[in-house]
Amino acid sequence: MARIQLDPPQNILFRTELHIAIADINYGGHMGNDAALRLAHEARLRWLKSLDYNELNIEGFGIIVSDAAVMYRAEVFHGDVLHVELGLADHNKYGFDIIYSARSTRTQQEALRIKTGVVFFDYQQRKVSPVPAVFTARLAATQ
Repeated sequence: MARIQLDPPQNILFRTELHIAIADINYGGHMGNDAALRLAHEARLRWLKSLDYNELNIEGFGIIVSDAAVMYRAEVFHGDVLHVELGLADHNKYGFDIIYSARSTRTQQEALRIKTGVVFFDYQQRKVSPVPAVFTARLAATQ
């Protein structure tokens, strides 16, 4: 069976630490697979907030997740702290991929590698929209 392969983020734009709560743990005693996308969501929100944006207002447009992929690389347990790094890849007219790497501060081992494809969305017209030029310029200035 083919496995998903994701390259780590090449150009790190943002770093944050996320604490693993009991709600992230499944009946197997480690982090559940559903928690990975919640953690990516939190990291994405923090990154956007650091730029004074949110998912519903980036220069007048929102973003929506169009696809996602997760590579589970090591177990994560209640109380662990993950150091998350975030970068962008595969830019196109309507969006880009956000690549996340999450490393356990306890073991120093990479635990997760995640990709979320995002596209810009005009919530008033209910359709996909090109990436705002001002946002692109801000990103270029931070790299």
